[in-house]
Parts: sequence; C-alpha cells; structure tokens
Amino acid sequence: MTTPAVVRSAAELAREGSPGKRRAVVMTMGALHEGHASLVRAARAHAGPGGQVVVTVYVNPLQFGAGEDFDRYPRTLEADLKVAAAAGADVVFAPTDAEMYPAGEPLVRIAAGPLGERFEGAVRPGHFDGMLTVVAKLLHLTRPEDAFFGEKDAQQLALIRRMARDLNFPVTIHGVPTVRESDGLALSSRNRYLSAPERATALALSRALFAGREAAAAPGAGPAAVRAAAAAVLDSATRLDPPLVPDYLALVEPGGFAEVPESHAGEAVLAVAARVGSTRLIDNLRLTLGGAA
Repeated sequence: MTTPAVVRSAAELAREGSPGKRRAVVMTMGALHEGHASLVRAARAHAGPGGQVVVTVYVNPLQFGAGEDFDRYPRTLEADLKVAAAAGADVVFAPTDAEMYPAGEPLVRIAAGPLGERFEGAVRPGHFDGMLTVVAKLLHLTRPEDAFFGEKDAQQLALIRRMARDLNFPVTIHGVPTVRESDGLALSSRNRYLSAPERATALALSRALFAGREAAAAPGAGPAAVRAAAAAVLDSATRLDPPLVPDYLALVEPGGFAEVPESHAGEAVLAVAARVGSTRLIDNLRLTLGGAA
C-alpha cells in the first residue's frame, strides 16, 4: 500500500498531473468510510494501473445552511489518508477555504435550477447551489476524464450529471452503488452521531425502501402500492422511542426527480429523508416498476 501524495494547493495539484495519464476523481468531504472506499476502488479499476486516482477532501461551507452541522462535521484527514491509500488513491487534494475561495464567499455560484428545488433542495435551500459550485470548481482544478459519485445521494448525482451535460464539462460522471451495513443501514459520515437507540430507529429508512421494492415486485403493482408499503414502515417508526421524524418519501424518475405517475413502468428511485434525534439521514433505492425488481 503506497501512501498517496497530499497536496494543498491548485499549483501543487497541477504538478501531480502527467500528460497522457487518465485521471479519475472522487470528491468527498472527508470522514471517509467503506462507502467512500468503494468509490475509490471503482475509480482505480476504471483508471487502470497506468491512470491516476485523485481523492478530494474538503468540507464545503457553501453546502451547509443555518443551523446545520458544519462546525461539528468530522474532520479526520489522517484517518482519511489511510482509507484512501488502502483503496488505491494516488493523490489526496485537501485544500483550505482560502485556497478554494480566495476572495471569500463567492458572489457568483452555479444555480441548481428546478431540479434543485425539489426534495433535498426544498428542505435545504441553497444546498445544491453550494454543492454544484464546489463540484464545478473541483472539476476545473482536478481536470479528470472521469468522476465517481455515490448513488446514495441520488438527487445530487442527478444534478451533477445534468450540470456536466448542460454546461459541457469534458468529464464522464459515474454512479457507484450504495454500501450498506449488514443490518441495511446505508453508510454515512453522519451515522457516527447516532446513539444506539437512535441507530435502531434509523433502520426504518432502509426497511421502508426494501418494503417498497418488495411491493414493486408484485404483479400489477404500481407507484401507489410502492409508496404505501414504504410509508407504512415509516409511520410505524414515528411511534418508536426515539421516534423517526420523516421529511419526505418520494418515488421519482432518476433523471429529473419528478414524481412518477401511476402509469409509470420502468426504473424509478424510491427516496426517503428523516431525522432521528438531531441527525438527519437520507437513503434511496432504485427499483423497477412493471417488471423485475
């Protein structure tokens, strides 16, 4: 296992590049876990032994709204380097705020548009504008041929893909399946905030998704049956101690995140967000309606 080079500035990062060497990037906010490692491994496999894998570690303040957890978000760079190295990263780009935003908070940002106003965007106004702005900056700075993002953040992935297409970024965006713990809980840096009782309640998110997928597999089942099966699990969890506090449950088409009609057949994303105690969690599952799940 080779320790990746750690660079702090755009100039240092540019010097790590090599003409003709295919570069793949994985963007993170640190606190790396097995889900992030799966992204790095996917990037490594795609880039091949002759390519280069860059992992960015930056807690982007633009993505956090008032009252969110920016100050307590875990910053664990030394541990992150070990995870990145084990998964096959060549370079870790860990810039400071001054490097990313040398003039302070940027006056010009990328707007997420209508796709960014739904679901996560409605609950967290401005979040997706901040996310797309930093992703655009990091794509310019890292200049990869390929970028890898987790399917766990499905709306984020849809927005990044749309930005790359609409604004002609010369990069291929790859989605990597969600990694789950043995009990079904999707891996997240925020899971460390959960107490044991809160974690038990949080399992309702994945159970709701699995119930929706099972409903979708039934002959003749439509979106209403999927939503109802998932909603029943979430409703039961609101009576637990501590209770689950749902934000939304949605069954949407993968590209534009519009709610699917009852006549929908084909791929869809069942997405859920909820709070347990002071921690907000999201999860989703791709499923197929009118065919095999």
